[in-house]
Amino acid sequence: MRPSGSVSATGAWEEGTVSSFDDESPGSGFGPSDPPPPLSMEERAGVLDDLAELEVFRTLLEPTGIKGIVVDCPDCDEEHHVDWALMQANLRQLLEEGQTGRHEPPFDPDPADYVSWDYASGYADGIAAMAEREEPGGGSRGGRHARDD
Repeated sequence: MRPSGSVSATGAWEEGTVSSFDDESPGSGFGPSDPPPPLSMEERAGVLDDLAELEVFRTLLEPTGIKGIVVDCPDCDEEHHVDWALMQANLRQLLEEGQTGRHEPPFDPDPADYVSWDYASGYADGIAAMAEREEPGGGSRGGRHARDD
């Protein structure tokens, strides 16, 4: 049974929800559980957008030494450092199964090697803006990677 609440693009349960890993969760036994309901079309579109953005971020930032994304976890109030491949796997699992599993965090990550989603988006917007300025007749169309949320 899927806990009440919603899942963010990174697979983290939104604040105030109960996860299947909590002791007080109704389905916290070790037996099999019902599969989560499928994502809505809107949720699927959001995850697909996130996957596309993640690929852009990785293409731009990995050559600079950035290893992945840092995610603020509402469940434990800690930052999780998620490498590019694991973030992609989490998003694909969310798309396919409607939820993500827990994953082992990297051992002793260097926070300087990870950036927030907002930073990565701003970086991609900056690169796109520079490329537009370098094109003949290029104008400003706004950030292509800016998020409305």
